[in-house]
Amino acid sequence: MATTKAAATKKTPTKKAPASAASKKKSVTTKKVTKKAVAQSPEVRSFKVAKSSQKFTDFKLSRQTIYWIILIAFIIFAQLWIIKLQVDIGSLLDSQQTQITTN
Repeated sequence: MATTKAAATKKTPTKKAPASAASKKKSVTTKKVTKKAVAQSPEVRSFKVAKSSQKFTDFKLSRQTIYWIILIAFIIFAQLWIIKLQVDIGSLLDSQQTQITTN
């Protein structure tokens, strides 16, 4: 079987638009030269240890303290609940084991 080749289509060249008479002129801008201010170093001062306004052993009840107390109470409650569940599951498994061995 002979196959025929498709006829090649010839593209016509496109014409470029003529250059307009009123072409834009480039304007030259001059850059302004600015002087940077030289930073002067501040006076050298020695650091002094600041005295604390509050003693370390003083206790002050704040909103954040209450949040921490509530969080700790919730964690302790959750841990006690989990321990109770584990003990209940252990006792249930022990009772099933004893019933299986007695039969």
